Parts: sequence; structure tokens; C-alpha cells
Amino acid sequence: MKISPIALALTALAAAPMGGAFAPSPMSSKVVSLTATSAVQPAFRAPLELKATSSAMSMSEAEETPEPVEETSLGKKIFDGYVKVADVATQLFPLWTVLFTGIALKSPSSFTWFTTEYFTGALAALMLSMGITLTPQDFIDVSKEPAAVGMQFTLCYAMMPLLALGLGKVFKFNPALLAGMVLVGSINGGQASNLCTYIAKGNVALSVLMTTATTLGAIFMTPFLCKALLGAVVPVDAVGIAKSTIQVVLAPIAVGMTANKFFPKLVKNILPFAPIVGVVSTCLLVASAVAQVADPIINAGWSLQIACILLHLVGGLVGYFLPKATGFGEISSRTMAIETSMKSSAFGFLLAKLHLGEYAARVPSAVSVVWMALTGSILAVIWRQIPVKEGE
Repeated sequence: MKISPIALALTALAAAPMGGAFAPSPMSSKVVSLTATSAVQPAFRAPLELKATSSAMSMSEAEETPEPVEETSLGKKIFDGYVKVADVATQLFPLWTVLFTGIALKSPSSFTWFTTEYFTGALAALMLSMGITLTPQDFIDVSKEPAAVGMQFTLCYAMMPLLALGLGKVFKFNPALLAGMVLVGSINGGQASNLCTYIAKGNVALSVLMTTATTLGAIFMTPFLCKALLGAVVPVDAVGIAKSTIQVVLAPIAVGMTANKFFPKLVKNILPFAPIVGVVSTCLLVASAVAQVADPIINAGWSLQIACILLHLVGGLVGYFLPKATGFGEISSRTMAIETSMKSSAFGFLLAKLHLGEYAARVPSAVSVVWMALTGSILAVIWRQIPVKEGE
């Protein structure tokens, strides 16, 4: 049975006076025997009383001294406030995309400073911000499910090109616009999809693996599809694509995972900043691409705008419901939807500029940059609000 410190202290303090109170009187008839007993008692009681009194004093002091209350420091309050603001800012990703796009269309010169070097650096920063959320085990786990990568590769290079061709026919585009539209449908997934997958609570490792697969696949698939669907030869720099994939995608991801493995405390402290870095990088990337072709986007007309919206929106919806219908879980389906919807439109613009003769062929890629980012970010924010059931 536990005795409280207060009870023990009171008992110890009361021991001496109580002993005196109940001690026999010296006038008692049993004076000799009791006096002898009472003479022996102090010899045994004194150390006990001293020990008990000392213990009582220390316990009394412990009771009187208040336990230190952990106060939230100013720094922690500021950091907690930042985390809340960052979460809201991340959920407003579509709004920032529209805002940056509007500025780029209204004042293209605002982003002339964002040169190719900055463009590449922003992509690397985006991938690094995703890399620190991953571990090698994540890639080991997703590599055990190659069916998901195969499904998304098929959606990227079969469904999307045919959808782009169909939309071009429905809206009766001229040959140049049709070629540009098919080119958008035939290119690889964009790096911004990894950020949107993170926001949507999808599988980031699977997203990175899919992006890498479709980017490397573009070396063969994009020229093949353009030839098969358009009769146009669109040469692709295979070495350049492979080199860029390593520099912009794989290397930053590897650095982020290494930091996560060997410096987990550091990564834990900077992890709340990763979504903001990703959002800012993506907005700058979109704005930079839009600023370069602001006039063609403004002059494109509503038919091309609607066609591009449908390409990315329908692509995302098919990319979600088809995997769900064929047995994939919620997280994998969200990941495939975003990967399918978000094409590397900036790369398509570059290919159209270099290899498709007419200027009008570049316009679909330029328009697609905006709607690709907006559609992907909206899907991501919607899914962020919908919890994933356990086991999916």
C-alpha cells in the first residue's frame, strides 16, 4: 500500500510529542521497569526520528516546490503558426497557379529573369523537396507492384494520345493545331505531378517511379506516336532526355532520400517547409513557361482552351476510375490519376518549337501548361480533404 508523502511527513513530525504524551508517569507504581524501558527507547528512536524528520523535511520541500511546467517557447509558437499557415497555403495551390499565370499573361517581362538555369534549379528544388519525404524502402515496396507502373504507362502513351486526337477532331482544329494537340497527349508525365501526389496523399515514391518511366519512355514513344498518328517525324534527343532525367529527377531524389536516412532529425525539422518549396517552384515554372508564349495563349480562342481543359480533366478522371475498376487501391489510383493528367507541357512546347514547322503547332502546349497545372492542383486539393480508408 502506498503512503502519501504528506501522511509520512505528518506521522514523523508527530512521533516525538506523541511518545512523550503516552509515556508512563515517573510516580507510577511500575516506575523502575517503565523507566528502564523508557531509557532504552531513546537510544533506538533517536536515529529513526532524525531520519524520519529529515525525510519529512525533504518531502515537504518537494511538495512546496512546484513542478516545472513546460512552457511553449516563442520559437515553437512561431513554428506552429507557420505550419498552420503553410497547410492553408498548400491547399490554396490552385489559387497561386491562377495568380502566377495571370501575372505572366499580363506582364510577361516579370519573369524574364527566370532563365533556363533557374528553370532547371526550380525543377531540382521541387524534386528535392519530394525526395526528403522518401526512403529507399518506399521504392523497394513500389517496385514489388509493377502492374501500377505498367497501367499508368499505358494510360500515358495510349489513352492520352488518342484522347488528344479525338478532341482535335471534335473541335475541327487545323492541321497545325491538331499536330500540337497530339504532341501534348504523346509526351511524358511532368515533374509537378510528384508535388500534387504529395498534396493528394498519394504514393510519392510510386509517382516518382512513374514520372521516370514515362520520361525515359518518351525517347521512343513520342516520336513513334507522332509518326503513327500524324505522319510527322518528331526527333527526340535521347541522350539529352536521359541526362536531364538524371539531373533534374533522380539526383535530387537520391540526395533527399540520403539526407532522410542519415540525418533524420534535420529532415524532420525541415520537412514542414517541403510543400511550400514545391508550390513556389511549381508556380514559378508555370509562370515562366506562360510568359514565353503569352500572346499565343491569349489569342488561342475558347475552343483550344476547352479542348486542353478536357484533355487534362478527362485524362485525370479516367486515370482514377479505370485503376479503381481493375482492383487498384485508393492511394495508387489517386497517384495514377495525377500522373496521367499532368503532362510535361513545357517539354511539348520545346519539341513543337524545334521540330513542328508551323508556329501554331506550339500553341496547344503553351495553353496546356496552364490547364495541366490547374487541373492537377485542383484534383490534389480535393483529394487532400477526402481521407483514405485504412487498408487502401
